[in-house]
Amino acid sequence: MAKVFVMDHPLIHHKLTILRNEKTGSKEFRNLISEIATLMCYEATRDLPLKEVETKTPICVAKTKVIAGKKLAFVPILRAGLGMVDGVLSLVPSARVGHIGLYRDPETLKPVEYYCKLPADIEHREVIVLDPMLATGGSAIDAITQIKLRNPMSIKFMCIIAAPEGLEALKIAHPDVDIYIGSLDDHLNDHGYIVPGLGDAGDRIFGTK
Repeated sequence: MAKVFVMDHPLIHHKLTILRNEKTGSKEFRNLISEIATLMCYEATRDLPLKEVETKTPICVAKTKVIAGKKLAFVPILRAGLGMVDGVLSLVPSARVGHIGLYRDPETLKPVEYYCKLPADIEHREVIVLDPMLATGGSAIDAITQIKLRNPMSIKFMCIIAAPEGLEALKIAHPDVDIYIGSLDDHLNDHGYIVPGLGDAGDRIFGTK
């Protein structure tokens, strides 16, 4: 069964409070999304496999460790997931980045896919899917389904805010995917928005309505 990690770090709590504020402008909102993604990525990469190498320091040759294999691929769900990319790449600059484009049908609330471009060597990589919001879970479920068709080494999902409904749906659909959450909120409203949430993450990141 999927492991669920809800962040409990003072810096994340503090930044989330500013992120939620309706008066926070797009520039500050983008910066906060990126900073929270960096903090969360530190936890999400804690179990990456390592291998031992020899490194010559100014003093001697030492046995040290580096990440094993082809390492990581980050896959943001367009468009809001793009806001998290710079933050995670600041920790793992050598990672590849794929993209999956989905939008939510306003009538059915179901995801509609319009774009998918993933690294050619994804089968040799650990994948972390990025999306600031996990609401109904539909977009995350569909994105992970598409990635699984390419047989990556493993998949994790990372979001900043989640609703219990979306979390439960994702756990059922993909019980082998670990989930990292900045804040688990209360519920979804009748329009499929997370409560208390922060509004539409994509609109607030890019300054659109």
